[in-house]
Amino acid sequence: MTTRRVDGVLLDIDDTLVDTRGAFEQALARVAQVYLPDVADERLGELVAVWRADVQGHYRRYTRGEVSHVDQRRARANELHDRFGGPELDEAAFAEWDAVFEAAFADSWRAHDDAAPSVEALAAAGLALGTLTNARVDYQSVKLERTGLGWLPVLVGRDTLGVGKPAPQVFLEACRRLGTDPARTVYVGDELDIDAVAAVGAGLVGAWLDRPGTRRHVIDEAEIADARAAGVLVLASLAELPTLVAG
Repeated sequence: MTTRRVDGVLLDIDDTLVDTRGAFEQALARVAQVYLPDVADERLGELVAVWRADVQGHYRRYTRGEVSHVDQRRARANELHDRFGGPELDEAAFAEWDAVFEAAFADSWRAHDDAAPSVEALAAAGLALGTLTNARVDYQSVKLERTGLGWLPVLVGRDTLGVGKPAPQVFLEACRRLGTDPARTVYVGDELDIDAVAAVGAGLVGAWLDRPGTRRHVIDEAEIADARAAGVLVLASLAELPTLVAG
């Protein structure tokens, strides 16, 4: 990878700074105890994989402004129950389900080990820093605060413009708020398409954080090669980022 100088770095939050996958594991383990008692413990990984993959694209419909956050989560919960033998959740039942899920989820938020050292090194190098997320700004601000990263501002969320990534305007708005030229701003996220490739499409430097064993979807090598050819940087750890962009 070629070292390049930039003025600012925008970061995704979930599964980039915060171990959201691990928090999902705890939340879904609790859900299984309450609602899916016949699912064996060894199938927890399958539950998590199905939840994160969201093959029907409910969360992405939310980021496009087509459905509410509650609607997308209820749809995903019912799909999970349908697959693993749980009861159908009407509006009232889902509210109880979501309370169980959210309590365990929020209690399990932890920053990735490479998060704080990496962003502190970026700050020490004089780079402007902020976050861009597909969740609500207030929700993600609490998440960062609880994980020791509250000094990083949440510049743009799904509620800022009414849509989220991969819409180019959210990347440009985040750069505007950060005070940097998009062409001299890196965006780092864990999803190849809506994070890194979309950032490049919006005129930023896109970086894909491909931590071993954490992909949400199957990604073939041709797709990765095409992304590299388009200028996407590929990182196995956030620890690689300071040297790469601040050299």
